[in-house]
Amino acid sequence: MWLLSLALTAALAGLARAFLQVVPGATWTTPNGEHLQAHGAGMIQVNGTYYMIGEDKSGGHSFSNVNCYASTDLVQWTYVGTLLSRTSSGDLGPDRVVERPKVIYNDRTRKYVLWMHMDSSNYGEARVAVATGDSVCGRYQYIRSFQPLGRESRDMGLFKDDDGKSYLLTEDRKYGLRIVALSDDFLNPTTDVYSWRLEGGNRVEAPAMVKLGGTYFLFASMMTGWDANENQYTTSTSLTGGWSSWKKFADSGSKTYNSQTTNILKTSSSSAIYLGDRWVKDNLMASTYVWLPLRISGTTVTMKNFVSWVPTSNPASWQNPPAETSYEAEKAAYGGKARTVDCAGCSGKLAAGYIGGPDRGSVTFSGIRSDIDGLTTIRIKFLNGDSGPRYANVRVNGDGGRKVAFLQATGDPASSTLHANLRKGSSNTIVIEGWGTGWGPDIDRLMVPVQ
Repeated sequence: MWLLSLALTAALAGLARAFLQVVPGATWTTPNGEHLQAHGAGMIQVNGTYYMIGEDKSGGHSFSNVNCYASTDLVQWTYVGTLLSRTSSGDLGPDRVVERPKVIYNDRTRKYVLWMHMDSSNYGEARVAVATGDSVCGRYQYIRSFQPLGRESRDMGLFKDDDGKSYLLTEDRKYGLRIVALSDDFLNPTTDVYSWRLEGGNRVEAPAMVKLGGTYFLFASMMTGWDANENQYTTSTSLTGGWSSWKKFADSGSKTYNSQTTNILKTSSSSAIYLGDRWVKDNLMASTYVWLPLRISGTTVTMKNFVSWVPTSNPASWQNPPAETSYEAEKAAYGGKARTVDCAGCSGKLAAGYIGGPDRGSVTFSGIRSDIDGLTTIRIKFLNGDSGPRYANVRVNGDGGRKVAFLQATGDPASSTLHANLRKGSSNTIVIEGWGTGWGPDIDRLMVPVQ
């Protein structure tokens, strides 16, 4: 997929001091208290702000919205609005599939152009669809759906080159992965530029491309449905040929750290960030986001997994996540009828349970240390008692609190992110209590950065 490639803004330079972190695979709560819904996303930067545009899966598999979120630091995301929403009939009607929405800007027409995979509920149509907008996160005018150059298209991406020309990256089950040139207005495919035919079992999908130092890097996943696999990449100095053999870039056997490529975010002429989806096929709204820094040396790409990492203006610092101090929930103070429960996968095999509910259970962590005065990303390790989302009100240093979402993807303890202001020193207090009358998650521990 294409993104407007600019260097990270100056605002990111202070993040190392503020300890704001990307936590791959965690529940990312937005200011409305819900898990961020922008799956299969593309990203574009406009005037120093990043805009993430992706699928709203809160209503399940069928199309409901194409959502847009904004951030200046790649960590804190605010919901801005919907580009397209479900209609009563037609391509955007009930029981339709809209996936992998990507937006590019056309400098000549001054329009934002949205491409997406459009399909029926049984994936029998295999089309792309196009819409345009006057602003990046405004409402878009839907134009049409079709098969590009008469061939099927499923998982897709976009790429805009340095010369302003743009390309559709499209996967055709009958033919292979293709690079297709777009018209000057970015609304129509014109010619095939290159294709990876199916000979030799080379079946890839979910394409995303970036250009670094004159070299094109194309990333894609293998075809295993919603299940993760060993994603691959190939390189060339020309779109029309000379592509290298496909290679893995994550640790062997990791299945790309249980994720699928959706976007590659260029941050400088020699650095980029991998953006992937960790799909939960039986509960797509609970799918999370795996974002990790890429290590690029010449035409060789590798990627290591991190529990968390700090995006700064210096890519070298991405490889050194901050140290953390752990605060065990079973050693904190309980309120209401909260109490210690067994938790085989938790640290110490115990957790604080019965948070919230009619008995207003709560857990209070005191004496939390911070090395800074300012915003910090705190990881809340938790385990839900069921597969549905749970919520808590989290109060920091006596404030009124904020709604935090907790979505359980597996049967193991997971993380939910909390971005909050802490005071320098060891006098910080965090209270986790119910939201309304609902039950909160079982709390394993808090992980607070200190360095």
